[in-house]
Amino acid sequence: MTSSTAETVNHPFFARIWPAIAAHETEQMREFRRANLAELSGRILEVGAGTGTNFAFYPETVEHVVAIEPEQRLVGLAREAAAGAPVQIEVTNRTVESFSADEPFDAVVCSLVLCSVGEPDSVLRQVLSLLRPGGELRYLEHMASTGLRGRLQQFVDVTTLWPRLAGNCHAHRHTEQSIRAAGFEIDRTRTEQAMPAWVPLPVTEFVLGRARRPA
Repeated sequence: MTSSTAETVNHPFFARIWPAIAAHETEQMREFRRANLAELSGRILEVGAGTGTNFAFYPETVEHVVAIEPEQRLVGLAREAAAGAPVQIEVTNRTVESFSADEPFDAVVCSLVLCSVGEPDSVLRQVLSLLRPGGELRYLEHMASTGLRGRLQQFVDVTTLWPRLAGNCHAHRHTEQSIRAAGFEIDRTRTEQAMPAWVPLPVTEFVLGRARRPA
């Protein structure tokens, strides 16, 4: 949900529908979020917080979260969610590309956001620079499929209104390749099928992983 040139973004249709979608996530997706945040500690940067769906799942070992949400129609909902979170969360209305910090973070969290940034390679290099040496990238992202669904993803990304309606979501991105290319070392990763294979949607597979900035 970010842009390479602006400090905020403007996706009005997506911002209207996303709160309803986020409020009705499946239990499986909530379990993915819990797993993505498990065992975190220290200072955390969350990129693309949306309505704050992750906030309730942060473990109490986390000292402080800075959550970036560049869509102005969503940031108010994220701040409401932060007020009821079990840890201290500060929500800022800007893009990760325009964000800077006085000290590095212990971990960066990306959940369903790397599909929508304008330039994922540069965003991931920026994320790497915001981490301390040895710091973690936790990611829950959908992934480029192969075969018929992969071709469907490429079709909707290039030919249809899917990216415009879905907040610049691109279904066919090789996110883990980009993570490695940015300089991360992937420690663990697993692929999950979030919907039956017959569902006629471009996105059904998700990757849940942990990567590290080399020490």
